[in-house]
Amino acid sequence: MLEKSLSELYVLMVEPSKSQAKFIHRELKAAGITHFDIAIDGQSALETMSQFKPDLVISAMHLPDMTATDLVHQIRSNANQMDVAFMLISSETGFNYIDPIKQAGVSAILPKPFKSEQLKRGLYNTLDILNPSALNLEDFHAEDLKVLIVDDSKMARNYIKRILKGLGIVNFTEADDGVSAVPILEEHFFDLVVTDYNMPQMDGKALLEHIRSSSNQRSIPVLMVTSEDNQSSLAAVEQAGVSGICDKPFESDTVRAMIQNMLADV
Repeated sequence: MLEKSLSELYVLMVEPSKSQAKFIHRELKAAGITHFDIAIDGQSALETMSQFKPDLVISAMHLPDMTATDLVHQIRSNANQMDVAFMLISSETGFNYIDPIKQAGVSAILPKPFKSEQLKRGLYNTLDILNPSALNLEDFHAEDLKVLIVDDSKMARNYIKRILKGLGIVNFTEADDGVSAVPILEEHFFDLVVTDYNMPQMDGKALLEHIRSSSNQRSIPVLMVTSEDNQSSLAAVEQAGVSGICDKPFESDTVRAMIQNMLADV
């Protein structure tokens, strides 16, 4: 498959404000984007996507008929559109607004107003997702790696799998929280665990502590992928022996580098 460049990306912008749409349009052109459409609400965006599938949707948080959360959830629930990259541009910072977007899997969340370099970084991360590079491992073949993904959000698990598949990994087992992951870890051996932090019943920290103290795979690399921004909580995770912590949304090249380093140390 031929790799896409910025000039080949098809972008659908969803923005009800004419002035904001004009500003974003100008910034996209300056970044090298030449193929784009504009929708003023969620329904018209979905109608456009049913006819022409974009590579990337860039949306405001608040639309006349729905929120960006509603929009990305509808996109992710459509088998023909679930792999479309999504970028949010919003002044919202509240956890209740932002976390559901992060859990759905996005290539970037930009503030409003944003800087040109922030937009370019988000666009290049989108390209990394569309044009993935395989892991470079001396002692492993990526297709032989067995990975356990633990996250209570199915959309988040699907997004993580998409990123890992782009790295050449194909063997996945899934668990929807730490409690269900424990027996899986007792019955099967894995090369890597990728887990969320915030989960019901047993969160990522508790799962990590179980792995390091009680499982028969105590030295397995554990990557925590999380939207948690409480520094004391993250410090406690580091103390518990996590191999790496990656923010949501994450950049695929960052995940690639972290996994390569973790597996090189095994």
